[in-house]
Amino acid sequence: MIGLLFAACAGLIAGAIARMFYPNAQDMSWLKTMFLGLGGGFLAGLLGRLTGWYGPGQGAGIIASVLGAMLILWLLGKRNRVT
Repeated sequence: MIGLLFAACAGLIAGAIARMFYPNAQDMSWLKTMFLGLGGGFLAGLLGRLTGWYGPGQGAGIIASVLGAMLILWLLGKRNRVT
């Protein structure tokens, strides 16, 4: 239970930092920001394991999570521009 609470807090922090550094303004609630950070951490961990940077069971750090969240924001921006 504590692990989920820690992951939610880390996701909120990573999502907020990613939104702060991403150049375009986003209209998101704090809950969407938290899910953005969690998704960024998941994406960073997945890419890190595929490239060999992380071993099995190792999670991504806060910097990698922020970069993953910024990648998600970029992909969402590309999708919104096309439609």
